[in-house]
Amino acid sequence: MTDSPSIRTLLFVFLLGCCGLASAQQPVKWTEPFPPHRIAGNLYYVGSADLASYLIATPEGHILINSSLEESVPLIRASVEKLGFKFADIRILLISHAHSDHCAGSAEILKQTGAKYYVMEQDADAVENGGARKARVGKGDYTQFPPAKVDRRLKDGEEVKLGGSVLVARLTAGHTPGCTTWTMKVEDQGKVLNAVIIGSPNVNPGYVLVGNKNYPGIATDYEKTFQTLKALPVDLFLGAHGGYYDMEAKYARVGKEAGNPFVDPAGYLRYVEEREGAFRKELEKQQKGK
Repeated sequence: MTDSPSIRTLLFVFLLGCCGLASAQQPVKWTEPFPPHRIAGNLYYVGSADLASYLIATPEGHILINSSLEESVPLIRASVEKLGFKFADIRILLISHAHSDHCAGSAEILKQTGAKYYVMEQDADAVENGGARKARVGKGDYTQFPPAKVDRRLKDGEEVKLGGSVLVARLTAGHTPGCTTWTMKVEDQGKVLNAVIIGSPNVNPGYVLVGNKNYPGIATDYEKTFQTLKALPVDLFLGAHGGYYDMEAKYARVGKEAGNPFVDPAGYLRYVEEREGAFRKELEKQQKGK
């Protein structure tokens, strides 16, 4: 099982802590340019080789999901413009969660575009304060980033609408208290597809799942997250990191087969089940004090 490309990618991302490395140790793929591309309908990929950013283009302006690192902003802007869109037309900025590799570039993007910043309410204070006051891991600076004003604090299930597109904020907490999975319906070639952009179901190295004074409900939140993720209707499997859904391998198949390679409900379920298994294994280990 671990010999399959998807699991190898998954393990690589997990062992790197997904979001828990200091700047000097960041994976090369986090800042490596990647061809911007259309996923389906008006949903586009504008991130790096692993830090995923998404553009939802509408006649009334655009929505951007994930600002990534501070140094990611020029890359994201270049990707948006390569697709033929104006960076200044971004009206709404969203994030998957309040870690630097997904939100450190927000302050600069807001400055350049004048967009409104919508964040799940449980992560909003951290975003406005420039990160968590106390990190839950011993190493890594991913909980610190430039602060940015939040214009709208979202609740679980709340909709974000612009130009006929509707995104739904799904609270999938644990990785952070306000970790958000975004869902939307995308019209593509006469079909309506359910897109799911997973926030993060990962338990980073050093996370305390038992007796966590700073986040007492962390294990319960993870439990609820997996229940939510398994219940979502899925066609397009996407995530906050390209590695979650084998983005590079799927992109290489675009135009070489009849179907859309990003349509992968079976891969989505395998990923969620594997991540839930990893969570339960770590929880049991901590409960036993090992």
